[in-house]
Amino acid sequence: MRKPIMAGNWKMNKTISESLSFIESLKSSAAGISDIEILICPPFTSLFALREQMQGTQIALGAQNLFWEAKGAFTGEISPIMLKDSGCKYVLIGHSERRQYFGETDECVNKKTKAAFEAGLIPIVCVGETLKEREDNLTFKIIERQIRGGLSQLQPQYAKEIVIAYEPVWAIGTGKTASPKQAQEVHQFIRKTYESLYAGCAEGIRLLYGGSVKPDNISELMRQQDIDGGLVGGASLEPDSFLKLINYQK
Repeated sequence: MRKPIMAGNWKMNKTISESLSFIESLKSSAAGISDIEILICPPFTSLFALREQMQGTQIALGAQNLFWEAKGAFTGEISPIMLKDSGCKYVLIGHSERRQYFGETDECVNKKTKAAFEAGLIPIVCVGETLKEREDNLTFKIIERQIRGGLSQLQPQYAKEIVIAYEPVWAIGTGKTASPKQAQEVHQFIRKTYESLYAGCAEGIRLLYGGSVKPDNISELMRQQDIDGGLVGGASLEPDSFLKLINYQK
């Protein structure tokens, strides 16, 4: 049985004080929830403060990015061991905004994924197509390329732990959402493609949907066979809306 994950990606939002205020509100409301894993991915500046604030809760901490080296002359980068030391359990890798604005490639994603595992972090690797790619009927070709390039040559024990997030780029921050049928179709394809890489692992890994996830569409999405949670942007910035996502109607 795959335990669902509801992951909040705050992107470049919230100061330290705003982050602490959010978690203080969420802690009491989410207390006692054990059938879904709750994850917050704040900016780097809030990681350590939130680690202290989250102690004793069931809320997990994640980062939005990392660099693949453990240390060195890489100005402005954050290493996997720094994230682990800051209390992170998860890290997002290959988000569409990283690919679009910062030129991240499948090779880069592969390096980061392996580095995350080696540091004891669980990577949430993002894949997804643009609107033009979908309109040109390239969705499955793009997804397969991203999975085979970004997730190649993982050690067997790591292949069973990875989390993959499907985020159709055309649905991120646009208010558009892939229909449950469209989302399920791609999630099913992801699981099948992953099985071809790592036989026996695909049924156990968790697949998240990301792309304008909101309280009013989460339940229908979560009813799909291959969707195991949400990677949530804007709707994760307010405790009330994020709590509604966590408490979606099953």
